[in-house]
Amino acid sequence: PRPAGSVIRLLVPLSGSTGPAIRPRAGPGAPARRGVAAAPSPSRGGARGPAGWAGPEPPPRRFPGPDGRGRRSRCQSAGKAGLGGRRGRRRGRARAGSWEYVGSGYTKAVYRVRLPGGAAVALKAVDFSGHDLGSCVREFGARRGCYRLAAHKLLKEMVLLERLRHPNVLQLYGYCYQDSEDIPDTLTTITELGAPVEMIQLLQTSWEDRFRICLSLGRLLHHLAHSPLGSVTLLDFRPRQFVLVDGELKVTDLDDARVEETPCASSADCILEFPARNFTLPCSAQGWCEGMNEKRNLYNAYRWFFFTYLLPHSAPPPLRPLLDSIVNATGELSWGVDETLAQLERVLHLFRSGQYLQNSTADSRAEYQRLPDSTIPQEDYRCWPSYHHGSCLLSVFNLAEAVDVCESHAQCQAFVVTNQTTWTGRQLVFFKTGWSHVVPDPNKTTYVRASG
Repeated sequence: PRPAGSVIRLLVPLSGSTGPAIRPRAGPGAPARRGVAAAPSPSRGGARGPAGWAGPEPPPRRFPGPDGRGRRSRCQSAGKAGLGGRRGRRRGRARAGSWEYVGSGYTKAVYRVRLPGGAAVALKAVDFSGHDLGSCVREFGARRGCYRLAAHKLLKEMVLLERLRHPNVLQLYGYCYQDSEDIPDTLTTITELGAPVEMIQLLQTSWEDRFRICLSLGRLLHHLAHSPLGSVTLLDFRPRQFVLVDGELKVTDLDDARVEETPCASSADCILEFPARNFTLPCSAQGWCEGMNEKRNLYNAYRWFFFTYLLPHSAPPPLRPLLDSIVNATGELSWGVDETLAQLERVLHLFRSGQYLQNSTADSRAEYQRLPDSTIPQEDYRCWPSYHHGSCLLSVFNLAEAVDVCESHAQCQAFVVTNQTTWTGRQLVFFKTGWSHVVPDPNKTTYVRASG
């Protein structure tokens, strides 16, 4: 079951490009009047929405139909591309698929909507059954005023997403103000859709992908420290404030971000407090705690396991001393974001260029016979971390590294080089226990052990 349909038209873009509209298909309970699609309005009792709807009550939606009738709606698209890319630059409407509840926090709920071309976007609105709105209504009984208070977080986040545009900040596509049954001008934002950050799952992925997340975070923290608004700190730095989009880490929740630095009269006013330890920072001559915003972000990146867990585990041995220095410097706040990012970029350069292999002294103890245009479909074994759970699929810089990996695995007797590459340009290689069944494959090359 899904909420009843509605129409969203992105009318006046912020940058001169028009985004398409979203019109969810009419669901049960939609009115029969042509041109108006209405969703059940939230009741004062905090109902959970239509029967069978999983998740919090959907945001109120009633927008003008093609004939212009219905509730008032004012929508805009954001950014150069608009919502939906090239098609998004034309005025029009698009019929979207079902609304799917993704998750919610104290204030907001997020929904996934798939557009006609197959792309999916996220819609975020105040959760009418959420903690913030519910507790306010119970205490003050002013539903409209409580909505305004809760919507301030969503509005602040929307403005910051627009002002802090960066590859590691979730992209804002557009937003809409529309009237519900009892609250005028409710706000819904339309953003890029990402996957939640699950630390347990990330620890099971390859080191290369985990390093990409840490590098993304380092680039984000550098951007926040030097943003057009000044140094920005994230007061809520839990993993749930971030999402993954095509392997890149992006911050999505900015309603608890703070721009101004902490004022001070002396260094006693510049104590950065965390549950495990505290840091005292200098007070500048201008009366501001020096670097408190960026240092808070850095230590939170360390404290919430991004650097601690994702960087060192199963990393290539020659890179581990440099990675350990990054983790230690972050934990002691001996580096700022500039030096931290510089060292992360250095790791990327060493890994991508293969220079880290120069310190390897492992000599091949066997010769391998090359079998072009062939593969070994079976005879797999599992290794960790692997790009494939049922086999040993790893990335290598060159053939010499593939031989070194095979030599380091007792069960490896052959390996298959594919034509697939990772985000750093490294080739993916399957490692095998034998070669009793070799079959043709024009996209792969097999190497089998020729001597013991």
